[in-house]
Amino acid sequence: MNIIVCIKQVPETTEVRINPETNTLIREGVKSIINPFDMYAIEEAVRLKEKSNGKVTVITMGPPQAESALREAISMGVDEAILVSDRAFAGSDTWATSYTLSCAIRKIGAFDIIICGKQASDGDTAQVGPGISMHLDIPQVTYVKKIEEVKDKTVRVERMTEEGFDIVETPLPVLFTVVKEINEPRLPSLKGMMRAKQAKIVNWSAKDIEALPECIGLKGSPTNVVKIFTPTPRSGGQMLKGDTQEIVQKLVQELKSEIN
Repeated sequence: MNIIVCIKQVPETTEVRINPETNTLIREGVKSIINPFDMYAIEEAVRLKEKSNGKVTVITMGPPQAESALREAISMGVDEAILVSDRAFAGSDTWATSYTLSCAIRKIGAFDIIICGKQASDGDTAQVGPGISMHLDIPQVTYVKKIEEVKDKTVRVERMTEEGFDIVETPLPVLFTVVKEINEPRLPSLKGMMRAKQAKIVNWSAKDIEALPECIGLKGSPTNVVKIFTPTPRSGGQMLKGDTQEIVQKLVQELKSEIN
């Protein structure tokens, strides 16, 4: 079984700087980590590999510094790592990012399962995983909390919902986005860290993956960030006291006064 994990390196701090010209995050010089949800994707891929004697390839799109995230993934049990990096990718929105990653996945070749974290902590859009499945024209199941059974041509999973979960069976190949309830990521072993330090990271440019220039970076991004700002902190509210009926009456009066 061939498994691909798509990860992203994100700023460790919430105090990020914005490029005033492009309205994109300034990542250079900022301490970064693997997106927390992607850690669960890595762990689940390694568990599937251990059950099926398969192979796990991790891939990320980002600047050269994202190589450290790939090495961390290798230390957790991933077999191969690919960094898709090119200045032409700068400013990509979720559509351009998912297109770029899908081009890289096509270059990798045959695969059975793609696993992504449900969303990135710096964007919270949850769009890249589904976007990859769209570009590759394969099924997707989002918010996966458990992979129940993998057969030769199908896989059955539990998909988390607000009311509980759905059981979904889908043909392979397929893309999953996973939630933190799916597992507990392992700590890297000493052997894994040594292997990660010596591992060769494959680097691919836009030309290597045959990405169309008009579909990547700012030029290939159909969405534009018009303005970025920090919301004004909310002022403190008030505590209503009394029995239930008194509180309800006071609350209704407050709401009416706000409307009027």
